[in-house]
Amino acid sequence: MTPTIPGFGHFRLPGADGVELAGAVGGHGSPVVLLHGFPQTHLMWRHVAERLAAEHTVICPDLRGYGDSGKPAADSPAVYAKRTMAADVVALAAALGHDRFALVGHDRGALVAFRAGLDHPETVTHLGILDVVPTLDMWDVLHGVSAAVAFHLYLMAQPPGLPETMIAGSADAFFGSFLDAWSGGPDALPPEVRAAYLRASRAAVPSIVADYRASAGVDIEHDRADLDAGTRLAMPVTVLQQDWGAQLGYDAAAVWRAWAPDLDHRLTKAGHFMAEEAPEEVTAAIRDLLTR
Repeated sequence: MTPTIPGFGHFRLPGADGVELAGAVGGHGSPVVLLHGFPQTHLMWRHVAERLAAEHTVICPDLRGYGDSGKPAADSPAVYAKRTMAADVVALAAALGHDRFALVGHDRGALVAFRAGLDHPETVTHLGILDVVPTLDMWDVLHGVSAAVAFHLYLMAQPPGLPETMIAGSADAFFGSFLDAWSGGPDALPPEVRAAYLRASRAAVPSIVADYRASAGVDIEHDRADLDAGTRLAMPVTVLQQDWGAQLGYDAAAVWRAWAPDLDHRLTKAGHFMAEEAPEEVTAAIRDLLTR
């Protein structure tokens, strides 16, 4: 049985282009949308969502291509572009009665949140980012043998066919390797949660690969166009991440400052799955963001 977020109801509502998004919603107050990362579902927010629901309406969707949300065929680069996935979030929030909301994303969801902040500044009031740099910068900071930590980015950037076949042939080993390697401790992901992530990812190999493939193509084009045009994030931004700058040899705060003039950049000692490993720290960072 798939775990749930206690006290939250479930929804199935249309995103952009009619693609159905599934997820959980709970609480009362000003809206906060939480977007999950890879290889996870909205369940990753269970601890943080419960805490925020005391003062906010908390909306936790599965991204298109993940979990129980729709998985359209990637018949064009736009289908899994972060621009399209950001439009999903805006459409979902509107369907739930919210034309303005705070937005927090982790990993892949953070890239969607970043794009939503650039494309919909009138809609996204506050932006929280967990453990990524923007797509354009991500490829720039990976170099030499240090790039081995992100081998999956290169694998899923390949043309359709081979990545899907390789991953589907050993899906649990592939997705499970990230759940194990990126976790800060054995207690972060209980067995039933880990099993739920593996089950969801196993059923979504083509769409997950398409999401990553977009980040080696159309997403870069969109980021570069905004950078060249001088488009920046207009809302308060908080970034909470591991010290990737020290590990990979770049200034992470400076990378983010180029995109976000109103920036609070924080480092954490938690692992990549920080919302599950250190929910109090993540919740506090979000609450601080929402007061700015």
